[in-house]
Amino acid sequence: MAMRIGAFELNEPVPDLIDPHVFAMIRPWVDVGSVGTLTLNRLERYLGSKELGKLSRPGTFFDFTRYRPTMRNVDGRREVKIPNSIIRYAKTENGPDYLFFHLLEPHSNGEDYTDSILKLVNHFNVKRYCRVGAMYDAVPHTRPLLVTGSLGSVPQIRPVTNFKVRRSTYQGPTTIMNLLSEGVESSEIESINFMVHLPQYVQLEEDYAGTSRMIEVLSSVYEGIPADLAPVRRGQRQYRELNSTVERNSELKDLIRQMEAYYDAQLDSEESKSEEPATTADLSPEIERFLSELGERLDTDREE
Repeated sequence: MAMRIGAFELNEPVPDLIDPHVFAMIRPWVDVGSVGTLTLNRLERYLGSKELGKLSRPGTFFDFTRYRPTMRNVDGRREVKIPNSIIRYAKTENGPDYLFFHLLEPHSNGEDYTDSILKLVNHFNVKRYCRVGAMYDAVPHTRPLLVTGSLGSVPQIRPVTNFKVRRSTYQGPTTIMNLLSEGVESSEIESINFMVHLPQYVQLEEDYAGTSRMIEVLSSVYEGIPADLAPVRRGQRQYRELNSTVERNSELKDLIRQMEAYYDAQLDSEESKSEEPATTADLSPEIERFLSELGERLDTDREE
C-alpha cells in the first residue's frame, strides 16, 4: 500500500509527526565533498530513521544519462537501482520529529518537482526547513573551515567559531531548486541554511572535515544533536594526509600561504569592523589564476 502526495509515493502507514523539522540536501548542486549526504546519513543513524517514500516515476524529472542507474547482484539476481529522491523520517520522544530530504536536482519539469516537495512540507505541517550543503572556495585546509548561513529568528544554543550569519547577495544563473526555498519562506515556515566552505584544491569525494564542521554548527542550534556526533578525528586525518602532498609541491605550498594570509585578514576585518568579508576578487593574481585553471581542469574531467 502507498499514499501519493504530488509525485511522491509514501509507504503506509504514514506516520503522524509532531512539529517536524526538515533537514534537506540537494545533490549535486551544493553537495561537494558529499557533506550534505554524509551529514544526513549520520543524523539518520543516530536518530533511527526509517524510509518514508520516494518519487514514483523519477524519470519524469531526471536524465538517466546524467544520473546513471547502477547494476547490482541481490540474492543471485541482477537488479537495476534507479536514482531517486528519498524521504526518510525519525520520531523523538517529545518532538520535534524529523524529515530527511535526499533531493536530486531535476533536469526537467522542475516546477512540478518543487511543487511536489512543497506538498510534502505542507502535508506534514513542517515547522522548520533546514538546508545543509558545501561549496568550494579559496580557503586553506590548514585553517578551521568557514561555515556561512542564515538563522532568521532561530536562536543559537551556544556560539561556534568561524560560523558567519550571512545573507547572500548573489545575482545570476542559479538552480530551479531555489523555487523550493521561496515556497518555504512564503509559507511562513522557519527557513535556515548552512554552507561549509571547502578548499577548492582538495576535491575529496567524501570530506569528513566538512561534515564534522557541519554537525558542529547544527549542534549549536539543535539540542537533540550532540557535538560529539561529528567525525572529527576522521576529518583531521584526511586533511593531515594532505600535508605531505603539499610539501612536495612548492607552488601549491606558496599559494596556501597566500590563502592563509587572506583568510586571516578576513577574520581580522570582521572582528574589527563587523564588515562583510572581502570577495575572491581581492585575491592575488596567482591565486585567481590557480583557481581558474583548476576549475577548467575540473570541467574537462567532468566532460570526459
